[in-house]
Parts: sequence; structure tokens; C-alpha cells
Amino acid sequence: MNIKMKNIISISEARSRIFEIANEVQASNRVYTITVDGKPKVVIMSAEEYESMIETVEVERIFPDLDKDIAETEEAFRTGEYKKWPTLEDLEKDWGFAAAEKPKKKYGIRFTNKTKGKKKSR
Repeated sequence: MNIKMKNIISISEARSRIFEIANEVQASNRVYTITVDGKPKVVIMSAEEYESMIETVEVERIFPDLDKDIAETEEAFRTGEYKKWPTLEDLEKDWGFAAAEKPKKKYGIRFTNKTKGKKKSR
């Protein structure tokens, strides 16, 4: 989430400034916390920031060790332990495979109209 500024305002102020607040949260990545009787009750943020936050939570739920995996990968890059994905040439060399050559001769099917000149009877 890329929030630049958090603002805390009362629900009365939010009611009078709702259109301004709606434009502001979209343009500047601000978040407004709306209070009732001095207690936080509602947050107003852009739909884009909200969707990003929900997506992040979902990814973290599916991949709980993602931060650890990323750190391990970064360390492997730093130490040179990480190897790039092999190219086709690497696989051919390491495993003894060779890509098939394209055939020089093209084969196709030739259709002929055997009934040419003959009329079909009904």
C-alpha cells in the first residue's frame, strides 16, 4: 500500500466534505479515518488502494512463507547460488537431446473432384 498521508476527521466534517474527500483519496493516495464521538469507525480510501490491499492479503494467505522465500531467493542471487533457467541449448547439451530438424520436403493432401463433368442425379 502506497499511502502518503493519513487524516483523521469527524463524521460531521466528512459529511460536509465527502466529494472533496472522494477526489482527494483517488488523486493523492490519502486515507481518511472517520471518527464518531472521537473513536475511529470508518476508513475512506481509493478503490485502487483497497483492491491492492485485498490482493496482498490474499497472496499472503495462499503463500504464508512468501517473505521468507523472497529473502532466500535474494540471498541465492547475492551469493551466486541461483542458476538461471536453462536454455534449450543447455538442455540439449546436458541431457543429450536435440531439437528435431524441419523436414525439407513438404507433404500435403491433394483433393481431386472425381465427379467433374458428371451431373448428380436426384
